[in-house]
Amino acid sequence: MKKLDKVDVAVLQRLQQDGRLTNAKLAQELAISETPCWRRLKRLEEEQYIEGYQANLNRRKLGFGVLAFVQLTCTKHDTETTRIFESIIQSSENVLSCHNTTGDSDFMLQVVAKDLDDYSDFVERELRQLPGVSVISSNISLRELKSSTRLPVSL
Repeated sequence: MKKLDKVDVAVLQRLQQDGRLTNAKLAQELAISETPCWRRLKRLEEEQYIEGYQANLNRRKLGFGVLAFVQLTCTKHDTETTRIFESIIQSSENVLSCHNTTGDSDFMLQVVAKDLDDYSDFVERELRQLPGVSVISSNISLRELKSSTRLPVSL
């Protein structure tokens, strides 16, 4: 992979701010012509600096009033149990992210639910059914101070 230069970094920064920028507008903002801009963008996509494009949605307006951080501790770590666990987590629409972590717990999940009753149903329906999980510990967000997926891209 080619090392990022200042124009590559500028492309990544601008697209994190506005993923809907057209190639023409991006090229204009970066003061380069459209063809080299398009080539850079395609290279950044092919080299997976850019993994995809999506709209950032307002979870509250869509009725997801609960944001929870869930710690899971597992007692079984064999291959089959891990495969089933990962498959269930991957297919769960309520789980926004799942990280295998250090510390007291094995996994940290970020979960959304419509309300506390919906969250309780999710815990019973999905989390308590996960194989090998011995402890489930939830922290409910009372107020979101910052939420971003933007990375601090620089040279």
